[in-house]
Amino acid sequence: MNQKNECVPDPTVLLELAKMKMPFGKYKGRLLIDLPEPYVVWFSRKGFPAGKLGDMLHTVYEIKVNGLEYLFKPLRNL
Repeated sequence: MNQKNECVPDPTVLLELAKMKMPFGKYKGRLLIDLPEPYVVWFSRKGFPAGKLGDMLHTVYEIKVNGLEYLFKPLRNL
């Protein structure tokens, strides 16, 4: 965080999200940032998987439900 207590996204997390693919299920092989919002919301209700994948899905969930998907736009062409 900076001195104004503003939350600043960690670019390394966003870059990692841009490359990570869903390893299982209905959307296996799809980039996490391209998962449909209803699917990510379903995970939030069911429970995110343990570990790094769960953390990443939770981050995608927070970004999508808070209307911050514009953060993904510059990452799509990496």
